Amino acid sequence: MQLPYNSVVLVADGRKMLFLRNEGDAVHPHLTVEHAREQDNPATRDQATDSAGRASSPQGAAQSSVEPTDFHQLEEDRFAAEAAAMLKKRALSNDYESLIIVAPPRTLGELRKHYHKEVSDRLKGEIDKDLTGHPIADIEKALIAA
Repeated sequence: MQLPYNSVVLVADGRKMLFLRNEGDAVHPHLTVEHAREQDNPATRDQATDSAGRASSPQGAAQSSVEPTDFHQLEEDRFAAEAAAMLKKRALSNDYESLIIVAPPRTLGELRKHYHKEVSDRLKGEIDKDLTGHPIADIEKALIAA
């Protein structure tokens, strides 16, 4: 994948986001960290206080279990929406012309739900991989290989 000079690369998952800028050229990227953020997101069992409930009909004849709320996933989805909001803010202030997003498939899907038109217009590519825990050199290699 060609990564133009001064492009922004967002590497994210449901807990971490890393904004990188390409200070190299399109063929030989040199990514530098502009902003990094990580949030604590405990497992659902550590966030919930109750187990799943049961629902019944007004006559009391039929009962069914209620699916438990996945608080951990809700927080990951909210974090992805927050990353999309940051992309929107930066796009509207013309902070970048070209954008590449690297995220696991589920996070990528959640980000897409929140893309603003200005973000979509600047989006040059997406890679559906989780590279948040990888060194910058591995991220550069993944972008070149994509």
